[in-house]
Amino acid sequence: MISVDQALAHVFTLADPMPHETVPLRHAAGRVLAEPVIARRDQPPFRASIMDGYAVAGDHASYHVVGETPAGSPSPASISDGEAVRVFTGAPVPEGATRVIIQEDVTRDRDRITLMKDADFQIYIREIGRDFKVGNSIPARRRMTPALVALAASMNSPEVTVARRPVVAFIATGSELVMPGETPQPSQIIASNGFALAAIAEADGAEARLLPIAHDTRPKLEAALDLARGADLIVTIGGASVGDYDLVGEVAGDMGLERAFYKIAMRPGKPLMAGRLNGTPMLGLPGNPVSSIVCGHIFMRPLLRAMQGLPQAPLAERKGTLAAPVGPNGPRQHYMRAMLERNALTIAEHQDSALLTVLADANALVVRPPNDPAKDAGDTVTFIEF
Repeated sequence: MISVDQALAHVFTLADPMPHETVPLRHAAGRVLAEPVIARRDQPPFRASIMDGYAVAGDHASYHVVGETPAGSPSPASISDGEAVRVFTGAPVPEGATRVIIQEDVTRDRDRITLMKDADFQIYIREIGRDFKVGNSIPARRRMTPALVALAASMNSPEVTVARRPVVAFIATGSELVMPGETPQPSQIIASNGFALAAIAEADGAEARLLPIAHDTRPKLEAALDLARGADLIVTIGGASVGDYDLVGEVAGDMGLERAFYKIAMRPGKPLMAGRLNGTPMLGLPGNPVSSIVCGHIFMRPLLRAMQGLPQAPLAERKGTLAAPVGPNGPRQHYMRAMLERNALTIAEHQDSALLTVLADANALVVRPPNDPAKDAGDTVTFIEF
């Protein structure tokens, strides 16, 4: 068995970069920028009022009002010392204006305003280019958040160049599986792993394709793997162990799989393999629900991010404190389901890799290194937050 770090290093060798495509800005959220977005104008493009009030020239107790400028309207070209223009939030201020006096700090009599005692003397003018200037950019290799979409829009970019979404073909294997909504036999179970893994992949920018369940026969597995042709990544679920009916590795090998590794020193998820099937990256995940989902987080998510041009890095880890003691760890790295509340971690009592209810209640994985000693309440541990 190899370590998690060694396995992830092998997985990153499978990270074929996705080709680029240009999409309308409306569809850019969640995509990874392949080329920088360059600002085409300054923001703001004019000196803008931060408040509703009066743009004034000079430092006086009263001013002569010579005009009014709502947002979106052109301002008077300039004002002279002692003059004022009524302005509104976001409106341009005229040349010569030295500050904006907020409307609550003045009294007005026809075309004359007078400052109140204790008036606010802040400037309240946003200068040209205060946010960004022509030529500033959003760098590539960033996922487009809602705030970055807004920034690109204000830079006057109607479209952006992004990495194409990786297409992931998911193949659940096992004669015991039926799809949700079907009527299972007493010896059958409902296939659930593929739905979770597809959701994980889509949340990280991929396009997921759930292929039909492949029963534990060579012809069924061969047919399922044939259906996966054209995908950017193939993920099989189950059948990667060494039982008499665990045929994924054998069948894929006969079809051309170049295996990078098999078996990892981790819990849950020891029977995991990776490689290339006729040039296409392939991950073979365990069949136990928690095992497959944890491996999806630890290996598939970093792989999908790297394929889209993001840095090759494991999921971010943080430090937290234990809310209760936990016993020593064994020889494999253990990803323990836990609940994070106010940076305190409560590790679930039951860590059985078949218990989806425990995983559904968890929002973190406490990472226990091999042979980690027992920990007391208040001790620091490493965790990954979902």
